[in-house]
Amino acid sequence: RHMPAPARALPFVLAVEAMRRSGWLEPPAALNGHTFRLTVEDIGLEVRFRCVDGRFAPGPFDGSASDLTLRAKVADYLRLISGDADTDTLFFQRRLSISGDTELGLEVKYWLDAAPRPTWVGPFAARLSVLFPAPASAS
Repeated sequence: RHMPAPARALPFVLAVEAMRRSGWLEPPAALNGHTFRLTVEDIGLEVRFRCVDGRFAPGPFDGSASDLTLRAKVADYLRLISGDADTDTLFFQRRLSISGDTELGLEVKYWLDAAPRPTWVGPFAARLSVLFPAPASAS
């Protein structure tokens, strides 16, 4: 929390931009020009980023509102990334909160659910989940 917001955002943005460049997370055109906030509740992390010309970039950090905010705990993001849970399941279990532009939220939801996942993602997320176990009711 004591690290400046741009420094907190950079590793995440570099990772998703690398995934985009590898063809895994190609953003739909509807994301272009929008700002996003990703909050990881249990570790107190908030990342702000945007989609510019089909690429992911950090920011803005000027205090302006994001067009869309996603909130969850590490274990739930790992379940989403690995494909063990979809956005609807996490949303209706109140484990994923999506707020802001409703139409944009639907685009992001469909995009995340449909994104192809490399074969290594499931085992990688499973290894990370040992560090951030989900409560028994989340499985």
